[in-house]
Amino acid sequence: MGKIIAIANQKGGVGKTTTTVNLAASLGVLEKSVLLIDADPQANATSGLGIDVDQVEQGTYQLLEHTVNAREAIIKTSSPNVDLIPAHIDLVAIEIELVDKEDREYMLKRAILELKNDYDFILIDCAPSLGLLTLNALTAADSVIIPIQCEYFALEGLGKLLNTIKSVQRIHNPELDIEGMLLTMYDSRLRLSNQVVEEVRKHFSDMVFDTIIQRNVRLGEAPSYGESIIKYDASSKGAINYLNMADELLKKNMEKV
Repeated sequence: MGKIIAIANQKGGVGKTTTTVNLAASLGVLEKSVLLIDADPQANATSGLGIDVDQVEQGTYQLLEHTVNAREAIIKTSSPNVDLIPAHIDLVAIEIELVDKEDREYMLKRAILELKNDYDFILIDCAPSLGLLTLNALTAADSVIIPIQCEYFALEGLGKLLNTIKSVQRIHNPELDIEGMLLTMYDSRLRLSNQVVEEVRKHFSDMVFDTIIQRNVRLGEAPSYGESIIKYDASSKGAINYLNMADELLKKNMEKV
């Protein structure tokens, strides 16, 4: 039985998509089968895996509308063991379209239920908001990874996200777990970066991944080539960080079994 993990934070620019794409690629390299679902209308995870967004004919939008079944929406990527349900800018309309539907928070959960046994991990890249799309992702997920950038205002909005997760646990998905908080964009030379790490660890201790994702030029370059960091530069600091993170995630889940 696969595990569904949403990668969520309503703040933009915290490394959500970077984490989803590179965690998927790292798990794939570690011989786990992975499905990445792009649930962000910006479709950066789709283009970050080398897929031309303009060519996408069926993906997350059609999945949520239930006009295609999940298996029809899946496409192969050039990353080993990684499949994708792509996004397109039309996904922006889905929140308005779903608003009057009954059980609108459960659309994604129902759509991907049949895929749970096909993959070791299903990763959902969430939009930078706490709207209906993110709500669908959290309702469908077994757990959530929260990327937090090691910068000023890092903890701003985190309380709001944790409250949303609590209300999803209470109303829609009592099984939802926090997989962990992932510190991103860390620069060891900056005192602020070190202060944020200290602060987050002090407040959330066991909930924080040991692995920290460091600021890395290659990590920023990879998406413009439509490649994960593993494919773009496997020896870079960014690739090593994400491989370590994937390894930590696997070990954590082995212990729970």
